[in-house]
Amino acid sequence: MRYSLLAALVATQSSALSVHPLDTRDDLSTSPPVYPSPWMNPQAIGWEEAYEKAKDFVSQLTLTEKVNLTTGVGWQGEQCVGQVGSIPRLGFRSLCMQDSPLGVRFGDYASAFPSGQTVAASFDRDLFYRRGQAIGAEHKGKGVTVVLGPVAGPIGRTPEGGRNWEGFSPDPWLTGIAISETTKGIQDAGVIACAKHYIANEQEHFRQVGESNDRDYNITEALSSNIDDKTMHELYLWPFADVVRAGVGSIMCSYNQVNNSYACQNSKMLNGLLKGELGFQGFVMSDWQAQHTGVASAVAGLDMTMPGDTSFNSGLSFWGTNLTLAVINGTVPEYRIDDMAMRIMAAFFKVGLELEQPPINFDSWTLDTYGPLHYAAGEGYQQINWHVDVQEDHGALIREVAAKSTVLLKNNGALPLNKPKFLAVIGDDAGPGALGPNGCSDRGCNSGTLAMGWGSGTANYPYLITPIDALNIQGADDGTRIEAVLNNSASDTILSLVSQQDATALVFVNADSGEGYIAVDGNEGDRKNLTLWGNGDAIIKNVSSVCNNTIVIIHSVGPTLVTDWYDSPNITAIVWAGLPGQESGRSLVDVLYGKVNPAGRTPFTWGATREDYGADVLYEPNNGNGAPQQEFSEGVFIDYRSFDAKNATPIFEFGFGLSYTTFEYSDLVVEKKYPTEYTPTTGETAEAPEFGNFSTDLNDYLFPVDEFPYIWQYLYPYVNTSSSAEEASQDPDYGQTAEEFLPAGAIDSSAQPLYAAGPAADAESGGNSQLWDELYTITAQITNTGDIEGDEVPQVYLSLGGPDDPAVVLRGFDRITIQPGETIQFNASLARRDVSNWDTASQNWVISEYPKTVYVGPSSRKLTLSASLE
Repeated sequence: MRYSLLAALVATQSSALSVHPLDTRDDLSTSPPVYPSPWMNPQAIGWEEAYEKAKDFVSQLTLTEKVNLTTGVGWQGEQCVGQVGSIPRLGFRSLCMQDSPLGVRFGDYASAFPSGQTVAASFDRDLFYRRGQAIGAEHKGKGVTVVLGPVAGPIGRTPEGGRNWEGFSPDPWLTGIAISETTKGIQDAGVIACAKHYIANEQEHFRQVGESNDRDYNITEALSSNIDDKTMHELYLWPFADVVRAGVGSIMCSYNQVNNSYACQNSKMLNGLLKGELGFQGFVMSDWQAQHTGVASAVAGLDMTMPGDTSFNSGLSFWGTNLTLAVINGTVPEYRIDDMAMRIMAAFFKVGLELEQPPINFDSWTLDTYGPLHYAAGEGYQQINWHVDVQEDHGALIREVAAKSTVLLKNNGALPLNKPKFLAVIGDDAGPGALGPNGCSDRGCNSGTLAMGWGSGTANYPYLITPIDALNIQGADDGTRIEAVLNNSASDTILSLVSQQDATALVFVNADSGEGYIAVDGNEGDRKNLTLWGNGDAIIKNVSSVCNNTIVIIHSVGPTLVTDWYDSPNITAIVWAGLPGQESGRSLVDVLYGKVNPAGRTPFTWGATREDYGADVLYEPNNGNGAPQQEFSEGVFIDYRSFDAKNATPIFEFGFGLSYTTFEYSDLVVEKKYPTEYTPTTGETAEAPEFGNFSTDLNDYLFPVDEFPYIWQYLYPYVNTSSSAEEASQDPDYGQTAEEFLPAGAIDSSAQPLYAAGPAADAESGGNSQLWDELYTITAQITNTGDIEGDEVPQVYLSLGGPDDPAVVLRGFDRITIQPGETIQFNASLARRDVSNWDTASQNWVISEYPKTVYVGPSSRKLTLSASLE
């Protein structure tokens, strides 16, 4: 035995029904139990062949082999950040789970891509896909099986959220498109995508008890995100529905609680919404140490525990041996372990993987060529890094993505640059960090130019071209005098330089954030405020006070407050370059010099004050020493929806971005389609499938000492001795039947009713397939009225018309290249889901009786064309 079965089972009883020792409040939100956990559907469109292959494979497995598929081997047990046990008998290599959503974390000779938030600014489906495909190809080349990305949680409820940059946008429609196209790209490269973090994982503060108490917060449970049903569907669940429909193989459940039940054992979120209503056919993986119980998480819908141990390097697991015993004694039904294995293997086969995989050729814990295969135990000395170069020509793609995602926020004719006489480059964000690009672990510092945030969502740079690098090369070609002051504290030197005649000042500033296990300058993952770091606002004001051609370049993880200086006449241009990755300098120079005509659109709103955003991070516990309670009382009104509701004027609105040319919109035409009437899904699933009986003789589950050695801290599905297993079986709760011990229906294997808003048995996943019926087509004419070629990003917004609806919501976009003087037709459509609201009474999507208006324009506040919908 590696952990007490009784402890795991007691945790089941106390947690599965969201019961927590929180006696300081009596109005805690609760999450209703939803059981049983739905089993895979062999008829789900797109999963049929993968299901059959998985069935053939899983039907051959023993119970311990199935448990091996579901349980991680422990932190630093092998080469990847997460691995499950192998099945040597069938030639099945361990699955390798590896960060990150912007490159191969810990890998050498791999690329550092622009962040998700940055590529979202391109509003370009093709770039979403190609970036995802390149990221997937690099992971595959390293031997990775599951890419831990892309990200839709956090969606970006608060602009200060530490990991917003890993995701895409606080708008669910944009995030839904971006995460779906990225996933398609990753999986077309032959690896499984893992969409994360599901769900309502919107801040770093209090996401984990240990992490929080290390900072003296003294809490006993992780933060609870308390969300109503309507908000859940219309905002936070929306992009996950899109990525499930796109065929994602895996979804990672998050650290936080949702309505006071942990996300990785919240049966409503996993069984009800994800696997039931959305019809998700892949597997649910826990975030690292996000599993808190054994049986509870199993029957609530968790399929794989990562990294397997109860806490890093404990050598204990809620699953492993305990899961084996739980199946043997009937607490976890046989169909549930079969379904876990089926889901994992179906995702594996769906992306084209074969049983004989190439070896993992890198190591997460050291870049040394030789070392211990089992790092935690220090055992298995061999070659662990082959230093395989997987970069291909991705540097060119990274440069293209970063340039096309750059947003021109202000331009008084200062840009594009054309062989300027004298450039004064100001700010440490323009240059290299003192320790090199990878000098701080997981990028956990802010030194030099900012091209990615910090935490597990990072990758090592193979190189980092800084802005000053690229500017110096361009300046040398042009004969431009360039001088740089890369010390933000050198105020006198800065002012002396920028006050010289003919100076064009390029001021580089930034704002950073990241994952909660790292704090930088008191920012515990989440940003403390929305001001620029390194005294950036003061530098901008000082420089612009003496230089009448000051151009500001911002590298940031989201919006910053620009209120005090953005409208100064001496500030002639403002550029947001996001987190551009390894080609930072060259992509920026491409835009500054007009080699790329900017067309990026801000994927979030730039407000005048922090308060304008409505929602904020909870920085101090508010429930005694219990679970901090974060009330999502703003509902769907985040970012631009909040600004519109408050009639607050943004500095730069969502979807805004300038170009070096100009465009005109005309001739909006809306055509109504006539699909069949929407009908709720009816019918039932099949009964839960099982793959045959298994032995209940505990001697059959003893550690096979004659086959391989025992590795310290490594997690196995076996029992150490039959007597220790027998002792576990004598626990006081063992005599209870599973029906008495678990929530009602938890082990029910009978046919279950399909969800009215869910897919039919022979339909695509993601929800009722009629939600994607086309109801309207939209066309408009876009003319380039300038003198140069440029990309335009027309956007479709919809007013749903109800008193509780946002003023407008994004419902379409495209990125179109238009020649000077040319007119191009913009085409979009509205699906049934686009014009619907979630009805809590019928638990379905409905089109309200309120009048609806469609708008087309270049941003959320510049809606040039409009038409009423029938």
